Amino acid sequence: MTDIIPDPTDRSVYPLWARDTARYGDTDLNGHLNNAAFSTFLETGRITFLLDREADLTPPGHGFAIVRLVMDFRAEMHWGTAVDIGTAVPRVGRTSFTLAQAIFQEGTCTATAECVLVLLDLTTRRAAPIEGKLRAALEANGPISRTP
Repeated sequence: MTDIIPDPTDRSVYPLWARDTARYGDTDLNGHLNNAAFSTFLETGRITFLLDREADLTPPGHGFAIVRLVMDFRAEMHWGTAVDIGTAVPRVGRTSFTLAQAIFQEGTCTATAECVLVLLDLTTRRAAPIEGKLRAALEANGPISRTP
């Protein structure tokens, strides 16, 4: 993932933010949140951006399909505190785009991820071109570059 975000653990590179709750039911026998909870938090970040009803980014008759998800676990997470999910859009192609995401709990980056999604025509079940409002929103939310 270092090829799409120079330092994926740096909160300042993510322009989009969502918040979720670490639930007791997500804990495992080791007393920390299980790996499935991390994926759920990433989903919260994606959905908060892509399916926001006010932004209305999804073209009628279309949806999104994940074709690749890579996650690096960086620290344990525990229940009882808020979870912040940062998202940036480092790549936009003709029918697909990449999201860079990071999960933070109490200031610590607990995971980073790269997710490739395809815009899907729900009738044909095939990839569709990314255009209009969706393309503009994706392109506007690239990673924020930090100047030294």
